[in-house]
Amino acid sequence: MKKGLWMAALMLAALPAGAQQVKYTINGISKNNGATIKLVDRQTGQESTTVVADGKFSFSGSAEKDALLAVGDASSDWCTVFFNDGTPVTVNINDSTLKGSPVNERLTAYDIAANAPIGNITRKLQTMSQAERESKQLELAAEMMAASMQLTEQVDKVFKEENATLIPAVFISEYETIYGPEKFDSLINTKPVWASHPIVQKKVKANAQRRAEEAKKNAYIGKQFTDLEEADTDGKLHKLSEYVGKGKWVLVDFWASWCGPCRQEMPNVVAAYEKYHAKGFDIVGLSFDNKKEPWVKAIADLKMPWTHLSDLKGWQTVASEVYTVNSIPDNLLIDPQGKIVARGLRAASLHAKLKEVFGE
Repeated sequence: MKKGLWMAALMLAALPAGAQQVKYTINGISKNNGATIKLVDRQTGQESTTVVADGKFSFSGSAEKDALLAVGDASSDWCTVFFNDGTPVTVNINDSTLKGSPVNERLTAYDIAANAPIGNITRKLQTMSQAERESKQLELAAEMMAASMQLTEQVDKVFKEENATLIPAVFISEYETIYGPEKFDSLINTKPVWASHPIVQKKVKANAQRRAEEAKKNAYIGKQFTDLEEADTDGKLHKLSEYVGKGKWVLVDFWASWCGPCRQEMPNVVAAYEKYHAKGFDIVGLSFDNKKEPWVKAIADLKMPWTHLSDLKGWQTVASEVYTVNSIPDNLLIDPQGKIVARGLRAASLHAKLKEVFGE
């Protein structure tokens, strides 16, 4: 299980009153004496650590029945997950295997089979130079495709063979990534055993919240833009209506100098501007910065030649309130008459929409 999932449950609510508690006993094996081993309860976010001594480590305590626990070397990208079903477990950090109840042993086997191919490629890439990677692009792409197919096969196997157990709860993110949110929701609606697990319920609630936020954002599409006023880099105030609804297609781009994804996306936005500006395409950048110096520096560093405005209020900027911007990068594409026609255009989708508007 990837390291990024360590934090997946940190924001879950505390255990409900009266929840059944089950004792756990975890014994472990590791060749790395002195290494820190981490135990995470993914339903409460509680963490504990111990240190490997004489090739061994252990944990004991209690957690909610069937809570999803994760054990791994704190310095590694891998952890072994299992359900707290009352059966003691032995975790071998050296090969990621586990001995415990039949359900937990099957869970471990599925997890290793699903993720090992991608893990092998990742480790292979880490040993290669940039030149080697470039010379073997086709070979590496084929290996990655094969690994992705194996992941899909294993996920399918889990949901087919273990539908009457809790095991699929561990693979819900992979399932949704492969098949999309609609198929995930349809599967949840069949009310399988695993759907009642808190890890799944958290995912269901998060998806519902995300859809509600998206619906709120998309409600602007088809409506006339709302005017606002912010200052340019010289401190002079300008209204959005000076640039929008004046006969050009305008991308109102929400970004900030401190936003990594915004900076990564910016070369794509610059390319779109350079390709379509002469045909009647313009951009107005509305920054979520709160300091002038990094804002102005980023404009220069990223070579963004369009109009830039900001009230330097960070997330309290007027743009956030007017257009319900709760994550960046984000944007609005507005037609020559001032009507919002699209939102959140990034990467290839931005170019595809502009091609639809302007042609090649």
